[in-house]
Amino acid sequence: MLIHLRRSLVMCVLCLIFFGFVYALAGTGVAQLLFTHQANGSITANGSTLIGQNWAAVRCPGHPLGSCVFHGRPDDTGPYAANPKASPPVPGGDNPLVANGNAGESGGTNLGPRSKVLLANTRALVAYWHKLGVANPTPDLVTTSGSGYDPDISPADALVQVPMVAKATGVSPATLRSLIARQTHPAQLGFLGSSYIDVLQLNEALAALH
Repeated sequence: MLIHLRRSLVMCVLCLIFFGFVYALAGTGVAQLLFTHQANGSITANGSTLIGQNWAAVRCPGHPLGSCVFHGRPDDTGPYAANPKASPPVPGGDNPLVANGNAGESGGTNLGPRSKVLLANTRALVAYWHKLGVANPTPDLVTTSGSGYDPDISPADALVQVPMVAKATGVSPATLRSLIARQTHPAQLGFLGSSYIDVLQLNEALAALH
């Protein structure tokens, strides 16, 4: 009886040490050694490339707010924007950490295709893009992502924003289209999903042009 208990106790301690400490530390060490950027949250000087940013409040001297940068999905723009002054406060979408000084959250709107609220919100977003100078916003740019903080857009989403960004920054449309092409990632393994652009990386590359 005591022999079995002792063996069980020794096994529990060994498993605790190996799986609770040795295995975890070894995994962390390998990740830090081989995948440092990814293991630390894919953080750059301006945020994480894994989380959509709110670009609507970027100051663009002489031009509408946000018009000098490329935007992602509208999870924290227009009708979905954070509003800490509301009662209760509205956390908004596109940053699950902090958006406009208010804690954010993740999740889709769950509005169906017959929803009058969805129709009104979409029309508001179309008007928002027209005000910024985007004549024909893509469906992605007037609908939210399922997660609420998608960091990526399609090349088409970026290309329709070229006139807006060119006007606000003075960078030629041809240069911006070339920048978009360089920042476009192909589908994984060439066939999984579709090509995409990380908006944060695109805007960082845009800033480097100045």
